[in-house]
Parts: sequence; C-alpha cells; structure tokens
Amino acid sequence: MTDGRAHTRQSVDWWLIGTYLVLVVIGWINIFAATHSSEPGSLLNFEYRAGKQFVWILTSLGLAATILYLIPPRLWEAACIPFYVFVLGLLVLVIFVSSDVKGSHSWFDLGPVRFQPAEISKISTSLLLSYVVSQQNFRITRLKDFLTAAFVIGLPMLVIVAESETGSALVYTGFILVLYRTGLSGWWLGAIGLIILLFISTLTLSPYWSVFILVSFLLPCSIVMGPPSRRRFRILAGGGFVLLMGLLPFLLEALCSLINARMDGLSTRVWVPAADEDYNYFWSFLLKVNPLYLFLGLCFAALPWLGWRAYKYRDRFLAISLVVFIAGVILVFSTDYLFENVLQPHQRGRIEVLLGMREDPAGMGYNVNQSKIAIGSGGLLGKGFLQGTQTTFGFVPEQATDFIFCTVGEEWGFAGCLLVIGLYIFLIARLMIDAESCRDKFTRTYGYCVAACIFMHLFINVGMTVGLMPVIGIPLPLLSYGGSSLWAFTILLFIFLSLYRDEKKYF
Repeated sequence: MTDGRAHTRQSVDWWLIGTYLVLVVIGWINIFAATHSSEPGSLLNFEYRAGKQFVWILTSLGLAATILYLIPPRLWEAACIPFYVFVLGLLVLVIFVSSDVKGSHSWFDLGPVRFQPAEISKISTSLLLSYVVSQQNFRITRLKDFLTAAFVIGLPMLVIVAESETGSALVYTGFILVLYRTGLSGWWLGAIGLIILLFISTLTLSPYWSVFILVSFLLPCSIVMGPPSRRRFRILAGGGFVLLMGLLPFLLEALCSLINARMDGLSTRVWVPAADEDYNYFWSFLLKVNPLYLFLGLCFAALPWLGWRAYKYRDRFLAISLVVFIAGVILVFSTDYLFENVLQPHQRGRIEVLLGMREDPAGMGYNVNQSKIAIGSGGLLGKGFLQGTQTTFGFVPEQATDFIFCTVGEEWGFAGCLLVIGLYIFLIARLMIDAESCRDKFTRTYGYCVAACIFMHLFINVGMTVGLMPVIGIPLPLLSYGGSSLWAFTILLFIFLSLYRDEKKYF
C-alpha cells in the first residue's frame, strides 16, 4: 500500500505543478502592484482585485486537486462530445443575452462575477480534437479526416469571431501546431504565414505587391517540388518572369513619362497627321492601364496551360499551388472589405497604429506607447516592488489584466521579464516532453493542445505589450487578473496532469 502511494506520487509531474504555482504567485503579486495606488489595502483585502484574485487562486487549487485526485481521468475522453456541444451552446447563447463590453458580446453576468465561455471553449475544443485525432483510423493527410479536425477547431472559432472576440479566436490558430505534430504537412504553416503576409502587405503596400509576393512564393516552390525534367529551363523562365513583374511598375512609369513627353510635343503642332492622332489615342489608352490588371492577366492566361501540365505529369503540388494562387488573389481583393467590415473600429485603429499607417500616440496607440515606456524604464533589475511610476500613477490602462507584463518589466526589469518568459518556456517544453512520452494518443495530443494554447496566449500578450502585435485584449496565462481565465487554464493544465498520472502509474 505504501509502495503504491509512493508510485502514485512519482507519477505526478511536480515540476509542472511547481511552475504553475510560481506563475500564479507572481501574477498575484503583480496584480497588487498594478492596483495598489487606486485600490489601497493589503494583498488579502477582499474588497479589491488583489484580494479577489487570492480567492480565485484558492478555488483554482481546489479545482486542481479535484481534477487530479477525484475525477476519473478517462471521464474527460468519454464526455468530450457532450461537453463540446454544451460549451458551443454557451458561446452562441452569450451573443444574445450578454451586454456590450467594449464592442464584444462574450460575457455572462452572474451577479458579482462574470464568466466568459470563450475561455472554457479552449478546453472543450482540445478534448474533442484529441478524441478525433486519437481514433485508430485517423490520418490527417486524408481529406475527410482533415476536414473533421478543421471543423472541430473552426466552429467555435467562428462563433467567437461573431462575439467580436477576435483575440480569443486568434488563439485557435495554435491548434495547427497540434495537427502538424499528427502529420499535417509543414506547408500549412507556410500557408498561414503567407496569409498574414498578404493581409499586411495589401494594407501597407498595394494589391500589386501582394500578388507579386504570392507569385514569388509559389513559383519557386512549384519548380523545386515539381518533376526534375527541364528544371533548369523552368528556373530561368520563372526567375525571368518574377524579375520582369518586379520591374513592371517602374517600367510602365518610365514609359508613361516618355509617352507624356511625346504627346506634349504633338499638342504644340498646328496640324496633326492622322497617324499621329492614332498614336495619341493608343498611348492615351495605355496610360490608363493598371499594372495590377496586366500582371493578373498574364498570370490567369497561364493558368490553363499550368493546369494541363499538372494533370499530364500528375504534379499534385502544382495543382495545389494553382488553387492557392486563386485563393490568395481572392484574399488580396477582399482584404479591404474584411478590414473595414469584420474588425471593430478600435481593432482597425490599433492595427493601423501598429503597422505605421497612422500615428496616434495619445489615442489608439496610447496603451502600447505607455506599456513600452514602462518596460523600457525598468532597466536591467527594475525599479523595485511598488516603485514603478508608470504603474503607480496608472498611465497604462488595463494593467492588471491585458498589460500585466509591463508591470513585471517596470518593477522587476529585464531580469524579471526573462524569469517570467523562462518559466513559460519551461512549462511549455515540459508539457511537450511529457506528452511525447505518453503511449496513449489521446493524452499525447491533449498535452500538445495545452502547450499550443499557452504558447499562443504568451506570444500574443507579450507581443502586444511590447508593440509587436495589435492590442486585441487577451490575458497572460496564470498572471492576469480574472477568475474565468485562471480557472480555465487551471482546468486545462490539470486535466493533462490527471491523464498523464493515470498512464504513468502503471509504468
């Protein structure tokens, strides 16, 4: 009996639990630091946010113990489908019954507390995705299985977008990393990066250069991945085409200058021959040609021939590249619509400030500007606990929630930031190591889901506070103030610890 208890204790990953506890305590202390000037009192004053967070921490520890020792681990796998449907229903319901909070309809008001089902949906999606992937005949390379996994991820993501919670929806893109671990081609990661690049380049440059980037990415990939016959010719032809299209706007501009000069010369004559009149009309028409349409005309003229080659040589990658090209062009021409009609005005403003499309240090860019000042002023070792001027005088809005990291940067400096990020990296790495050591595919996949969720929150939140990501309102896991966020990440993590403990106790 004693040996069994010792073995059970050894099967629990105490390194993960210890890292979780350290991050929670760091968060609690920094929530107090971020609010002490406006909410005087001690860490245990339950009227204010630091005291309330302590209550959330105690209840989270109770949840963790319940999940780890009382709830049968395999219940999560057995109940994942009804749990997913229930949470999806909450996501839809909250749109109609919740009040508007900064343009978002995503919170249930339950008396003294508020509850955001989008936080819990990451748990239900992780569980159902793990269940789908762990089926014996599942293969991500098969279209039916890929679409099933994409449906599990995409359905709650679309509902969350309908709630105007773009930040929470963005976290779901991290599940692509989970599918990559199950065998999804790395080209999908490249496709996501290409989508982001096309969106940004269309907003900041022009549709022409977005299409040029698309062609410059797809053409070399198709040549390298295609059949080896006549590859040298295809490299020369493809390289020449890309070079010509890169110079096309400048060549047309130079040609237009010459045409304008020629037409000015014709207009000074008293009598213009018929031939010169035709010349004048032809070049006047040419001046109005948009290089984008000329570029697209050449590309689409080549599509039937490329499609025939893909069919003749069974070149699957070329066929996929043609589909990606068409989808990319559609994305380029729909970017303005998506930007103006899908994103909220405050989200558009923050993206414009981030991309340098407009300067607004006192408006949309105020939060990020003050956050960067706070982090930069901390120096190497920080100003000390409760000594941060940006923090004390409340220059950074939402500092206890979305911008909690800048409190760490100002009061604990670069060393404190390095410690916090190091703890997160250790937590994510440990999750992946533990997941990789599991024989059960459900447990292994779920461990990667947990790691992906934490990584996306960390990446977006820290990037947001240092000005590398737009401000989209997303908490830093275990550090930011809020009960629903802390509960959600506690449940997410300790379900994996329970599954891991259940497997390891027999080995």
